[in-house]
Amino acid sequence: MTKIDIFSGFLGAGKTTLIKKLLAEAYQGEKLVLIENEFGEISVDGGFLKETGVEISEMSSGCICCSLVGDFGDALKKVLSQFHPDRILIEPSGVGKLSDVIVAVQNVADQEPELHLNSFVTVVDATKVKGYMKNFGEFYNNQVESAGTLILSRTQNLSQERLEQMVALLREKNSKAAIITTPWSDLDGKTILTAMEKPSLEEEMLAHMRAEHEAHEAEHHHHHHDHDHEHEGEEHEHHHHHDHEHEDEEHEHHHHHDHDHEEHDHDHGEEYSCGCHDHDHHHHHHDADEVFTSWGQETVKPFDKAELEKMLAELDIGECGAILRAKGIVRSAAGGWLHFDYVPEEWSVREGPADFTGRLCVIGADLKEDKLAALFSL
Repeated sequence: MTKIDIFSGFLGAGKTTLIKKLLAEAYQGEKLVLIENEFGEISVDGGFLKETGVEISEMSSGCICCSLVGDFGDALKKVLSQFHPDRILIEPSGVGKLSDVIVAVQNVADQEPELHLNSFVTVVDATKVKGYMKNFGEFYNNQVESAGTLILSRTQNLSQERLEQMVALLREKNSKAAIITTPWSDLDGKTILTAMEKPSLEEEMLAHMRAEHEAHEAEHHHHHHDHDHEHEGEEHEHHHHHDHEHEDEEHEHHHHHDHDHEEHDHDHGEEYSCGCHDHDHHHHHHDADEVFTSWGQETVKPFDKAELEKMLAELDIGECGAILRAKGIVRSAAGGWLHFDYVPEEWSVREGPADFTGRLCVIGADLKEDKLAALFSL
């Protein structure tokens, strides 16, 4: 399979710098082809690209996103047949509409099973958002609205208040895209690529919960095969005994916030996900994402560690709903980043590497979104 990543953005936004960073830090070991448009910003240095094993196929005329869509399709097919790359990077003209580029690529992908439109990002100069929206509305807004990921450049040149204003303007045009607000110098290229490929905290947690559920179902199925049906009464008694042991373990672990979360997460997942022991006996199946709701936010707001710990402790009170899990990576008011994990009556806050922006997610039942937003001061 050949993945296609599209890098849109106005002239000077930093597309070339971003591509160089990803080549150096995220795409190592992959066979790559870069397709550029002649109306784009200054081409990536040919010598640099040759050192990384990248082949260049420059468009000879026109803009790939308007009059020469057919030619672009032929060029893309030629690149695929000649090089069979792991990934194709497309850097279209800075003044083109991203939506047209996406359509052009998807039309080719529909004909070539090997091709997969992996990501379409727009690089945005954070210092120029308001002015560009005013002066270049149609074209600029299309790049913002069509992006799967918005990668902000020069965020280090803005105050906290100004950055929040610019993110709010972008959110008005695109409510779903991941927005990278962390200065690129603080991020590894792999983190940027992760954001481009769009795994959310919610998806991570739900995948973990589904895996737990499947493991529990498999264990239960195996348990039935290992015991004669005449021992069903003993099996039922064993379940109650297990519940009691779990309560003891839960009570004991409540006082130790630094222990391994994986095992304990599994225990809480069983206890809170639609009454696992009850549905074991009735063979009633639910996926985690069918039973619970989620609330997630991205934020550039910095958090004080002690205040964040108090916020997590307040989740146990129940005013925000029946919280099953919470996870987040946010800026620290003291500098650096804080990573937190929460399950009922247990949580941890630790220092960790930077993420592409501050983000947090809560999963549970009967979530009170307004109270969650107020709790985290969002």
